[in-house]
Amino acid sequence: MNLNLLIENLTNPALLFFVLGIIAVLVKSDLQIPEGSSKFISLYLLFAIGFKGGQELAHSHFTIDILWSIFFGVGIALIIPLYCFFILKKKYSIENAGAIAATYGSVSAVTFVTAVSFLELQNFNFSGHMVAVMALMEAPAIIVGVILIRLFSNNNVLKTKLSTIVTHSFTNGSVLLILGSLIIGLLASDQQALGIKPFTTDIFKGFLALFLLDMGIVSGRKLGDFFKSGWFSFAFAVVIPLINGSVVAYLSHFATADIGNRFIFAVLAASASYIAVPAAMKIAVPKANPGIFLPMALAVTFPFNITFGMPIYFAIIQC
Repeated sequence: MNLNLLIENLTNPALLFFVLGIIAVLVKSDLQIPEGSSKFISLYLLFAIGFKGGQELAHSHFTIDILWSIFFGVGIALIIPLYCFFILKKKYSIENAGAIAATYGSVSAVTFVTAVSFLELQNFNFSGHMVAVMALMEAPAIIVGVILIRLFSNNNVLKTKLSTIVTHSFTNGSVLLILGSLIIGLLASDQQALGIKPFTTDIFKGFLALFLLDMGIVSGRKLGDFFKSGWFSFAFAVVIPLINGSVVAYLSHFATADIGNRFIFAVLAASASYIAVPAAMKIAVPKANPGIFLPMALAVTFPFNITFGMPIYFAIIQC
């Protein structure tokens, strides 16, 4: 791994703001981002990345490579929860195993946004259709998780229809916004997009830093509950994303030759959802404990990916 690349990522202001948020909790500071402001920042990031992705997609011609990328991404989202479930069910209840498997099979839009920032620092671009790939990777893992729980659970009271789960996944606020922004960016002309460029581009990194500060505060507050679940949870939240990201970083050359796209694939495979999956599992599998899978994704996997994971995946791709 390139040591200079690791050091550069560790000193990234956005990451340091994340660390600052954790420190604020540890020293019992009253520092916090107001709930309304936090939600606005989240919406802004999803809007900006979706719109910019739509603009990039508008400048590219639909090819077999784009279709293959979609199949590759959805395939990742189907395979990861399958093998994760059979590892997890040895340590957790069927409900928790299915929920955690879905969490790690699905993707994190925030990790995606951070990956885009990482690529910008390395002067690499990615194709706009990768935003659509990311959005399409959220639902399959949730569906697989619910199916596995139904197949292996002795409790037959899980009556939620799969159609309801799929609908909930695609109408989830974060998914709907990023897909909608993608479509709007696709339809907007270059001249129209130029009118809101200061909002979609110029202030993006500043809002990302504030968002990661908020994520650091949230992660710090959940660390205590997470440690109660034992060492296996921590090990899984580090090792599985590392395996997923590294394997996909290598295999992605079968899907695309573009370095930026390959990196995005690797990061998506390594990421874990802490927005769409918890919301869907609350409806479909109320017995699943969010006190386990949410801290795993938010307090361990997310910071691991943005500190050590991304430089590792990027180095594998460049080998």
